[in-house]
Amino acid sequence: MTGSVLPFVLIAVLGGALPAFAQEGGSASKSNVAKQAAGGAQQRASLENKAATGGTWTPPKTKWGDPDLQGVWPGTNMVGTPLERPVALGDRATLTEDELSKKLEHAKKQEEIDTAPFVSKDPLIARGDDFIACDQDPERCRNGVRIGPPNYWDEHGTPSTQASLVVDPPNGRIPPLTAEAQKTAASRIAARRARPCSSTTAGCHDSWEDESLWDRCISRGLVGSVVPSTYNQGNQIVQTPGYVVFRNEMIHEARVIPLDNRPHLASGIRNWMGDSRGHWEGNTLVVETTNFRTGIPIGNTPTSDALRTIERFALTDANTLQYQITVDDSKVWTRPWTIAFPLKRDSKYTLFEYACHEGNYYMYNALGGARADEKDTVK
Repeated sequence: MTGSVLPFVLIAVLGGALPAFAQEGGSASKSNVAKQAAGGAQQRASLENKAATGGTWTPPKTKWGDPDLQGVWPGTNMVGTPLERPVALGDRATLTEDELSKKLEHAKKQEEIDTAPFVSKDPLIARGDDFIACDQDPERCRNGVRIGPPNYWDEHGTPSTQASLVVDPPNGRIPPLTAEAQKTAASRIAARRARPCSSTTAGCHDSWEDESLWDRCISRGLVGSVVPSTYNQGNQIVQTPGYVVFRNEMIHEARVIPLDNRPHLASGIRNWMGDSRGHWEGNTLVVETTNFRTGIPIGNTPTSDALRTIERFALTDANTLQYQITVDDSKVWTRPWTIAFPLKRDSKYTLFEYACHEGNYYMYNALGGARADEKDTVK
């Protein structure tokens, strides 16, 4: 989250378990890694097929006969897998043995930093595939003190061979914007650059309108609430006859999804998380969501009133829930695109209230600090 990590430090501690690097999943044998890396296209197809069909494993049933998906399914292990695939990988959906080894080394270095018995006077922080020291980041670190929380307050996930969360298009990249969306984005950038505050290190904080929905503790939207990132990655599914509840720890979202074929709400009724309707296709739960409020960002791009998502939930074994979501907004992207990744059951994981508004000192401090800077400039 750009420019607003520090105020969420307290929230992160209250809202979820402290991260710890897990070696599980990183100890795959070389032969297994090589085998997985050999067929990128097959891996992508497998991810999509598992979400679409639930694989060959037969899940248990609820008392009323629906596939039983209930449980706690944190996405913590997948934190660190990039949303978009590096361009150099092309259509290859999995990492090679060497690429995975580098990720494991990076994770080992991160674990050493996170578990050090004493705080360093020149703390290292991850930047992409490398680490930088305080003096290499003067805008955000001075005298050994960084803007934002230390790395060990965030989740770092477990290195895997999945090269990106986006699995379609085949190159793992979000499709280009439509001509109209490009025009809107250019206008928005031009308007911001025209303001003097945009040239400052801190950026613009003239009003609450300069802050993101996340900074304002409103929502990360349907996609942002479940896609693995930073912290609070708990997800929970509860079922009753005719309904499924999908609960996200990130800003404590909970969607009550009816399964009775009722129509969507009237188009004039719009919500931050949209209006969801579900049905079963074999052992796979399929959820269509429409009626989103305009402007909810996905991948840093504001969406339109045409946004529609299709989610698929399917158990592939007793402890793995394959999750897939297709984003379709014809006014913003030139084609629909799909994210897919596994969620692992964790009965010991506890979802906590996010309590964002109650501890959101960021809004007051950011706007108050900007006013203080303005007074100093006038003097």
